[in-house]
Amino acid sequence: MSAGFVDRQQVGRRFSRVAGAYAEADFFVREVDGRMQERLDYVSLKPKRILDLGCSRGGSFSALMTRYPDAELIGLDLSPAMLRAGRLQPSGWRRWLGGGKKSDPWRLAADAAQLPLAARSTALVWSNLLLHWLDDPIPALAEAHRVLEVGGLLMFSTLGPDTLKELRSAFGDGYAHTQRFADMHDLGDMLVGCGFADPVMDMEVITLTYDDLDAMLTELRAAGSMCAMKDRRHGLTGRQAWATARAAYERLRQDGKLPATFEIVYGHAWKAAPKQTPDGRAIVRFDLPRKG
Repeated sequence: MSAGFVDRQQVGRRFSRVAGAYAEADFFVREVDGRMQERLDYVSLKPKRILDLGCSRGGSFSALMTRYPDAELIGLDLSPAMLRAGRLQPSGWRRWLGGGKKSDPWRLAADAAQLPLAARSTALVWSNLLLHWLDDPIPALAEAHRVLEVGGLLMFSTLGPDTLKELRSAFGDGYAHTQRFADMHDLGDMLVGCGFADPVMDMEVITLTYDDLDAMLTELRAAGSMCAMKDRRHGLTGRQAWATARAAYERLRQDGKLPATFEIVYGHAWKAAPKQTPDGRAIVRFDLPRKG
């Protein structure tokens, strides 16, 4: 995927604008987070450090800290406003062990493609619904691979190509009305290309329903999830364009409701021991026989 399609400043502005009320609008993110957490039930891992990549207000913190109470947790997000809002949320999930309070998660404002962490410093990289906000997932996946220790795990979710397909088809005016979404199989290839081993990808479709188009758009705006592509319409949408889009969407109404499709792509992969040195020389290991 080529760089230069996503307006990253617009992404930051959108999420910063909704940060204060995001806890009332992030139900979809929390739902996907819960489904990701269930996948950890089948993973044997005792991480000493976890990186939550694209953590927003820290919606995944509580479950991760409950599951891995001895791990240090770092939350990283592009929006400082989201990180500040997360510090103000109720802290009933803070942990107490032996009468002493464990430290709260670290919060870092940074780009997922340029992580301010040392190589091999993290055991689990967790990322819920971040990758589709990037021009290209590969730099972020490569950075995740760099900061993971050998044997470490990357687990992520993102949105697939069928997401909001009804909205795209309703407009059809040549402008972008949704993000560009990577295909599940392409993401699997990217993981392998970044050096990950044994990638596992799966997908499910969630369909939300609304009384009307305005209700759906209001919900997307409240969650900071409106289109941030560079080729979106930058001026106001004309009355005729809106009327055409509403009429097209109305033709999709089923059982009195308008559908909105979300394709959720889940992936996880492990960081295996390197097979060659950075300069390209092969690494050959010899297991010497044990004495006695």
